[in-house]
Amino acid sequence: MLPREELLKSVENRDSIARVIDQAEQAIKTWEVVYTDFLSPPELAEIQRVFSRLTEVHLVAWGGYPQAERQRIAIARSELPLDQSQVAIAALEIAGNFLFDTANHRDFLGAMLGTGIVREKTGDIIVLGERGAQVIVVPELTEFLEMSLQQVRSVPVKTQRIDINELKIREPKKKELTTVEASLRLDAIASAGFGMSRSKMVDLIDSNDVRVNWKEVTQASFQLKSGDLIAIRGKGRLEVGEIAVTKKDRYRMQLTRYM
Repeated sequence: MLPREELLKSVENRDSIARVIDQAEQAIKTWEVVYTDFLSPPELAEIQRVFSRLTEVHLVAWGGYPQAERQRIAIARSELPLDQSQVAIAALEIAGNFLFDTANHRDFLGAMLGTGIVREKTGDIIVLGERGAQVIVVPELTEFLEMSLQQVRSVPVKTQRIDINELKIREPKKKELTTVEASLRLDAIASAGFGMSRSKMVDLIDSNDVRVNWKEVTQASFQLKSGDLIAIRGKGRLEVGEIAVTKKDRYRMQLTRYM
C-alpha cells in the first residue's frame, strides 16, 4: 500500500490526487497499465511532484502533442516499460461553416458537454476558425460524439474521428527579452515580461488570474526564481530564465514569453 496520508499532506488538488493514488495501487496490484482522466495543468504538476517520491510506480503524461495543456496519465509498476504511445487518447474533427457565426473554445466545449459527457473525458480543443475545431478525447467516447455532436451554436457540424497525426497544432510564438528589476517580485517581473503596467498586473493578481508553476498566487510581492513559469489567463505564459545580480544590486534576468 502507498503512504496515502503522507502523499496527501499539504496538497491543493486533494480529490484528484486521492483518485490517482487509488489508480496507482490498482496498477501495483494488477500489473496492468492504468489511466487517469484528462487532468488540468495544476493537477498534472502537483501529481507529478507528489509521485516523484515513489519507487513502486512510474507515470507518463500525454495529451496528443507536446504543448497540450490537458493530459492523461498512464500509471504502471516501475518494473513495466511505459511510454507516451501507451496513453490512450483519440482525436475528433468537428467540421462546419463558422464564417457567419464564429465559435470559440467555450462554444465547442459547451456543445460537447451538452451531449452529456463530463469535462474530465476531454483534452485540449484546437479551434480552427471558420472551419470548426479538433478535440482530443478518451477513445471510448468517439463513436458517441460522432453520433451526438451535430451542432455548435447555430452551425450544423459533422463530427468524425481523425488520426492523432492530423491535429493542426500551432507552435507557440516565442519572444526572448531581458529586463533589469530592483526586486524579484511577481508584479515587477510579470509586468515587464507581459508588457503591461504594474498596476494592471496587480489587478490581475488580485482577481486570481495569475498562476506561478500552475499554482494560484494572490500576492503581488511573491518572490520568483529562475525556472518559474508564470501563466495569465488569456495572455499566455512567461518563463523566468537566468538571473544575475548587477553591480548596483539589481536583478538582470532573461525572460521567454509564449503567446
